[in-house]
Order: sequence, then structure tokens, then C-alpha cells
Amino acid sequence: MSNAPRHTALDALHRSLGATMTDFAGWDMPLRYASERDEHNAVRTRAGLFDLSHMGEITVTGPQAAAFLSFALVGNIATVGTGRARYTMIVGSDGGILDDLIVYRLGESEYMVVANAGNAQIVLDALRDRVAGFDAEVRDDREAYALLAVQGPQSPAILKAVTDADLDGLKYYAGLPGTVAGVPALIARTGYTGEDGFELFVAPEHAEQLWRALTEAGAPHGLIPCGLSCRDTLRLEAGMPLYGHELTTALTPFDAGLGRVVKFEKEGDFVGREALAAAAERAETAPPRKLVGLIAEGRRVPRAGFAVVADGKVIGEVTSGAPSPTLGKPIAMAYVDAAFATPGTGGVGVDIRGTHEPYEVVALPFYKREK
Repeated sequence: MSNAPRHTALDALHRSLGATMTDFAGWDMPLRYASERDEHNAVRTRAGLFDLSHMGEITVTGPQAAAFLSFALVGNIATVGTGRARYTMIVGSDGGILDDLIVYRLGESEYMVVANAGNAQIVLDALRDRVAGFDAEVRDDREAYALLAVQGPQSPAILKAVTDADLDGLKYYAGLPGTVAGVPALIARTGYTGEDGFELFVAPEHAEQLWRALTEAGAPHGLIPCGLSCRDTLRLEAGMPLYGHELTTALTPFDAGLGRVVKFEKEGDFVGREALAAAAERAETAPPRKLVGLIAEGRRVPRAGFAVVADGKVIGEVTSGAPSPTLGKPIAMAYVDAAFATPGTGGVGVDIRGTHEPYEVVALPFYKREK
């Protein structure tokens, strides 16, 4: 295995735009093009264009594709309608989260599983391992797709300029095949920013043509290219978990406050059922720690791994922290002892290099767009 970073189909374009590149899960990705604050604000108020081609696409086909995915994942995939998508997770037999996923139902017996870049191989291996005994096939399609995202309040207007697909009829968490700027695409109304937006799955050889067309169509609407840095602050404000931060193999979906994605009522057994049933019970009776939002009273920024403290004792740990351009203050997500998880709880601080900086406990998300 080579340790050289992988490049998306848009790599040369990012460099020509002056992007600051960074290694992310083995990929060379744009961190920012100019100011990450400007990029963040563009997505909140106008629109931003992202290259997400590092995400991992896995296609599952066959007569028993739905039954297989319902066994392999925690969700009830059999109830996903054609053209719809579902947020779900894949766990180990111990209930620990291997990854969070979006599953698209593309046809009667065809599904696309989209995994996080850093976990794509783990998810692929787990699915291949679990498909034994099912009349279904698991295909690694990571090389078959580039993925572009247009996010922000102006994104429907921008996309309408380059497609005749029925965007008005496209619900949140739905996808439909269409042509965008002359390029065949799967158009999905999904995103990771807390804003309305679309993710466009296309063949890698069409990525540059599509990027340029969207840039041109977006210019009158204030669209700018956006990197991974603002994607992180956008998802943090929206209270969306990031694998490796809020989600890990040491946590079950119930520990992460996402027990709703586990569907015990579905037909048949599924991987992790027994461990998850026990985790659900624990979460009801004696939740260990809960995921909360923290807003700084001062200016110092908390980072992942910093201790959350109260009365001189450690009561939790920060999982993600950053300055919030929208709130104008540093914010964080953290797991804290249940006794300190109620919004408005006082006396809570974050240990930032030996100083206990005061923070307010709030309910997630920090930001919710007006519908």
C-alpha cells in the first residue's frame, strides 16, 4: 500500500484556485481557498461549493439487498422508498459504532451506501463479511464517483439554472437521477451544513465540467468554493456528529444520543442487536454521559480532548470545538456526566491549558435554519 495521498478529479482545479490543501483520511483535500470565515458565512447566507469526492460509495444490488442491509446496519432499510435516502449506522457485534452512513435506494433492488472517507474500507470489509448467505452483491464504487455539494439558501436557485430536474419536488433526504450542466448525475437533497443544499454524484471525468458550470451559475448568487475547514464549523453549529469525534467504536448509538436510528422492530436479526438492547436499557436507567453543546463566555477556543470541569472535578470531555462565525463565540460539543447535561447548568468550565474557562451548557444544535 502506498502512503502517497489520493487526489480527487478536481485536484488541479483546487490548486489553480489557490486552495490550501491538507491530508484528510489519506486524501489531499482543500482546507480553505481564502478565508474560512468568509466561506462559512457564504454557506449560511448565500451558497458554497464543495468537493466531497473523498467519501466512499458502495453499491449493493440483488434480490435480497434490502434484507441484507437491514441485517448489516442498525436501520430498517426495507422501509426506504425508491428515490429516498436514510441516515443510519453500522456497528460491531459489541454495538460500537464503525461508521455513520447515508443509504440511498436507487432502484427496486439497488442501493448506494455512502461511508466517511476514513472508514470506507472498514465499512466495505464489514459488508462483504456480512453478505454471506444473502442473494446480494457488494461492490466497491469509490472510483466510479466524484461528489460535489452545493450548500446554502441560494443553492436551489443555482442548481435550477443548470438542470431541468424537478428540484421543487425533491424532498430532504431524497435523490433522483437527472442531468446537471449536461452531465448525468444523482441529485440528492442532503448535506452536512445545516442549510438546504444538494449533493451531486457524477462520474469523475465529468467533475470539472460540473464544477465550472456551477461556479458560473452561482456567481450572480454569491456562491464561492469552500473547503473542509468551514464544513467543520458549519456541521458543528448544526450539532451534527463527526466520526472520530462524537462517534467512535467505544460508543454505541445510544451513548451518542442517536438511539433513534436503531430499529429493533424490524424483521429478523441484525448485527449488534443484543449489545444495543443492553445499551438502550443503560441509556434509560443510568446514562453514563450525554452529548451537549457548550458556549464560551470568553474568547478561548476549546479543542477535542480538553476536559470539561465543575467543582474542580472532571465531568466530561470536549469532542469538537471551534470559533462559531454565526454566534461570534467559541462553541463545543462535549460528552458530560448526566448530572451536568441540563441546558442552563452553571458552574461548568473547560480546562484550557490549566485555566478553567467558563462555559454555558446548551441544547444542540447551536444553529437551526429558518424553514
